[in-house]
Amino acid sequence: MRVVVQKVTEAAVLVGGEIIGEIGKGFMLLVGIGKEDAQEDVCYIARKVANLRVFEDEEGKMNRSLKDVGGDILSISQFTLFADTKKGNRPSFINAAAPETGEALYQEFNERLRAEGFSVASGKFGAHMAVSLVNDGPVTIIIDSKNK
Repeated sequence: MRVVVQKVTEAAVLVGGEIIGEIGKGFMLLVGIGKEDAQEDVCYIARKVANLRVFEDEEGKMNRSLKDVGGDILSISQFTLFADTKKGNRPSFINAAAPETGEALYQEFNERLRAEGFSVASGKFGAHMAVSLVNDGPVTIIIDSKNK
């Protein structure tokens, strides 16, 4: 499982020209589920996201977590995080999870974040989405459950 975490001051996702999810300060997550991923990967990444300390404390150091600052999450499914570009110029997505498995694990991931006490807005799995955000910092971090 791969997640791109972006610290934002605001973010929104539109489907068909209509906003279906938006947040203020928090994390915008691009969430990729691989074909080898399972519940243990979901638990690992959710725990990492919940406790990631990238918000500044009083001294300007990255010492505060999303919980500490009361931030929200916008979670966007993103199978293209598993693109393989070794051969040719067109990416292959054979390492991404099948849609049924990917959607189930993506929904479980969002539920785990909600269970941690976060407000989680999300895009629509499998839909063409327009995502807008204001990156704060910028702070962009990639977390991969296979790189523990």
